[in-house]
Amino acid sequence: MKRKKKDRQALLKETISVNPFITDEELADKFSVSVQTIRLDRLELSIPELRERIKHVAEQNHSDEIRALTIDEVIGDVIDIELDKSGISILDIKKEHVFTRNNIARGHHLFAQANSLAVAIINDEFTLTAKANIIFTTPVKLHERVVAKAKVMNLDTDNNRSLVEVNSTVGNELVFKGTFEMYRSNTDKKDDSYNENRN
Repeated sequence: MKRKKKDRQALLKETISVNPFITDEELADKFSVSVQTIRLDRLELSIPELRERIKHVAEQNHSDEIRALTIDEVIGDVIDIELDKSGISILDIKKEHVFTRNNIARGHHLFAQANSLAVAIINDEFTLTAKANIIFTTPVKLHERVVAKAKVMNLDTDNNRSLVEVNSTVGNELVFKGTFEMYRSNTDKKDDSYNENRN
């Protein structure tokens, strides 16, 4: 049973406000209409296309400068970074990311996105992954968009360790979950101690 246009547009607006990274194709599937109908709905509601929404989110969010990696070394597009707190990245699954026989994304790409984001949010120039506990929950397919959200759960600078949890989703569905134990050199702490000793 198809919804009335007014009801569909109200739900469309609400859906995009909750998940600004959702694609027109995903919205079309969700509301059982054509992609063209979704695009017309967005135009009537003055909702920008996905690329503009992503750009807007990135501009809204305060982004610290990544220290452990260059921005090109992070797998996926970084949308938000708060060092030693949290981060978000987006990975569009393309042909080079999938198995040719079934168009399912290779697991190491999802791991690389999550792991590089976990490294990126650590406020230290020398950061390595010491241990990782990962679960792939749902297969990811060609043309889907993976949104990885990382959060520092435990910041143990005395033992040079930080625990980072990363949840990756497609739409509202969890596809990957990882807990990463990160080694950090604590160079800032060493530098402060060195300066104190000199004074």
